Amino acid sequence: MDHDNVTAMDIVRSLPGIFKRFPTIAKGYYYYSIKDAQNTLTLGTLVENNAEKHGNRPAILFEDCRITWGDFNAWANRIAGYFLAQGLKKGDSIAVFLENRPEILAVVAGAAKIGVACAMLNASQKGNVLKHSVNLIKPKMMVIGEELIPAFDGIKAGLQPDHPTPFLFLADTNTLNAFGDAPSGYANMAQQISTFNSEDPVLSDPPRTGDIAIYLFTSGTTGLPKAAPASHNKFLKAYGGFGLMSLAMKPEDVFYCALPLYHGTGLVVCWGSVLAGGSAFALRRKFSASAFWDDVRRYDATVFGYIGELCRYLLNQPPSDQDRNHRLTRMLGNGLRPSIWKEFKDRFGIETIAELYASSEGNIGFSNFFNLNKTVGLSTAPYKLVKFHDGTRDPIRNRNGILQEVTKGDPGLLIGEITKKWGFEGYTQKDATEKSILRDAFRRGDSWFNTGDVLRDIGCRHLQFVDRMGDTFRWKGENVSTNEVENIIDGSGMVEEAIVYGVEIPKTSGKAGMVTLVPNSRTFEINKLLAFMRANLPAYAVPVFVRITHAIEKTGTFKYRKVDIQKAGYALARPSEHVFAWLPKTEGYIQLTPELITDIDAGMFNF
Repeated sequence: MDHDNVTAMDIVRSLPGIFKRFPTIAKGYYYYSIKDAQNTLTLGTLVENNAEKHGNRPAILFEDCRITWGDFNAWANRIAGYFLAQGLKKGDSIAVFLENRPEILAVVAGAAKIGVACAMLNASQKGNVLKHSVNLIKPKMMVIGEELIPAFDGIKAGLQPDHPTPFLFLADTNTLNAFGDAPSGYANMAQQISTFNSEDPVLSDPPRTGDIAIYLFTSGTTGLPKAAPASHNKFLKAYGGFGLMSLAMKPEDVFYCALPLYHGTGLVVCWGSVLAGGSAFALRRKFSASAFWDDVRRYDATVFGYIGELCRYLLNQPPSDQDRNHRLTRMLGNGLRPSIWKEFKDRFGIETIAELYASSEGNIGFSNFFNLNKTVGLSTAPYKLVKFHDGTRDPIRNRNGILQEVTKGDPGLLIGEITKKWGFEGYTQKDATEKSILRDAFRRGDSWFNTGDVLRDIGCRHLQFVDRMGDTFRWKGENVSTNEVENIIDGSGMVEEAIVYGVEIPKTSGKAGMVTLVPNSRTFEINKLLAFMRANLPAYAVPVFVRITHAIEKTGTFKYRKVDIQKAGYALARPSEHVFAWLPKTEGYIQLTPELITDIDAGMFNF
């Protein structure tokens, strides 16, 4: 199926593979469909079940470290016992600030066993953004990896957790074998948990399926990150829907993941699938395109987790006679562009692309269950695609206040109906939750979750992802909030006005950040602003392009003409304006010339 439409015949062709997987699919549907919030099936019990069934098989592979399911469960149990001894109880929360390594999974599993929720802090955050994220949750304790101590020390003095020893240190080593030395003001967590019992905890009031397991942070359209609670049921849906129904994971499988585990795709979708198979989870600290296939061969991986940008980076690597020298045949993730779908499968010998669509906080998800090309698949949840105002995430209402569905095949704003079965967990901030809900959309009293994403129906209720709308764009696999970046730039004291948006670069995935600004003095130094932004923003959120102007055009109601500015991109449209770019492997902004723009557009720079 090389075209962009799905027909009944495409689905019929996929049926032999579906029938072959039917027992696994039936089992997966059971877990996917669990609705009883009082059920005692949780992330913790899923880990315990694997320890019982596959105790000697590998659960985690990381660098030179191999941890079995039995050892991983015992590790999580010691962590659970330690947290109980620290006075933590069901309903409490802790913050987790670690890069990808086995400790992050052990802490999440250990906390889950006693009903303590983990707030998964973005390892790229620093300064006021990081402090804001922590304060959204008000965790009792915080687990900080040695690799992130410098960033955490920058906000530590401004936190006031409700615990006598709130700051826990984990050395940047295999803490099962070595504890390291904790800096002043931190308790050495690895050393302290080593003395606790390795048996499964027995609780009078165990955690339940509907309890919060984790908090995931999202950069929404309001600027600073929002915290979205995710229940144990999210793991069960990933376990059943992706691990069993889509991938048919088995104990012999090895799932390679270089996606950050503070994101839902890495932690819930990928790890949830691993849990379903009693499989091994092979981790990498950070994604590397040049090391990817060596890792796949080293771990003998059979599946990998992706986001679309990651696949683009892999395709950009020089072709090699080793491109098919591996056992990897399946991939699970989101954002694979239709334009590179077939090329990726053909070059690397991929048989199954389990593309999905979901969000940390949303009530709707799609899965490419039939392994069809160029689609996020279908959903059993009630949804509609509706007309929207260009450049915004706002739907269009007719004169009667009713939303209007798009013609089949046209791009539309995806909205999911909020019902008892398809609830919306929302955010920790009630006002942020309310802003994501559309009320009285088609009839009085109804309510719908506004995803802010644009998709199109390509046939047989299969959708294709088109774009992400509103004040957020995607770059380097991360959502960048324009308001957040604008607020940081405003705080520099160097500009009068600044408007941030995403622009497309040919032959590059996602949208690069760009800011149009008015300096507040004639002695404005652009690289002084760059240094300020690098100190206060994650690297992916620092604008790649800067347009310096004398005034930013506004509408009659004093709103910026953001769409017009965005269309101009980084073109040298006006002689009175100057455009700069922060090119790869350079230390500062460089003023653009027509020749440089030609090189950028030709793909000469690997952004």
